[in-house]
Amino acid sequence: MRIFDRLLVRKHRDRAAGNFVAHDFLVREVAERLADRLDDVKRRFPMALDLGCHTGEMADTLKGRGGIETLVQCDLSPAMAAQTAANGHPALAADEEWLPFRANSFDLVVSCLSLHWVNDLPGTLLQIRRVLKPDGLFIAALLGAGTLAELRQCLADAELAEEGGMSPRVAPFADVKDLGALLQRAGFALPVADADSVAVSYGDPMRLMADLRGMGETNAVAGQRKGLTRRATLLHAVALYQQRFAGPDGRLPATFQVLTMTGWAPHPCQPAPAPQGCAVPGLAGFNGSTGRMSPETE
Repeated sequence: MRIFDRLLVRKHRDRAAGNFVAHDFLVREVAERLADRLDDVKRRFPMALDLGCHTGEMADTLKGRGGIETLVQCDLSPAMAAQTAANGHPALAADEEWLPFRANSFDLVVSCLSLHWVNDLPGTLLQIRRVLKPDGLFIAALLGAGTLAELRQCLADAELAEEGGMSPRVAPFADVKDLGALLQRAGFALPVADADSVAVSYGDPMRLMADLRGMGETNAVAGQRKGLTRRATLLHAVALYQQRFAGPDGRLPATFQVLTMTGWAPHPCQPAPAPQGCAVPGLAGFNGSTGRMSPETE
């Protein structure tokens, strides 16, 4: 299955690495949200992996948190991995679809806004579970299907009007309802998936497109039409964006849907589902004054 051109993903991230600090607001915001969730877990994670580390934003956020003693940073982009060397943590360039780590290597794997570019998410989750120690934690955030709905709609309508058809110019994203099932399929225990959003506003839609390029988040769909977007199509899309979405102050919203998933590598000490047939009776017939079930339900 080849949805994305992984060489193109790497090229985009390599290009963005040198000036990523000017466009890293989204990664830093989501990194803080992941770290807050980690703070709620009363455990220490001495050996951790930052999978898809960009230029070290997650490492900056995790300082002194989670009991992390060693944080290995890993990114598809060699240029981004090289940028992380300054923070003192070991770093390497590696593909999320082909993890170069031994089984049972990490107490924690955290991934911030990287896994939405993998072609085989179920296979990647299997590999992540493999490199976790028993009772190790996986926590990740990736962009979801509601991301940039405003831009996607305007680009699609402009291309239909100007070119008589549509090409996949914006990447397809996962849906939150699928992630819990994927975690279970990969063998994670206690899987949880939820959705949140980050809302940003722009005075000019071209500034949004510049930020996407600066983040390394431009289109890498394998089946995209080759060549640059026609000028007429782009200008039409910008005009539609302004007509449909501009607020009273003239600013334009851009919504990033962020999906978060957590799961644990199985371990005997973890809570298990109750055996079938041992459920507590419902409360419909409970008599609060006597503490007994009412006669018709006993």
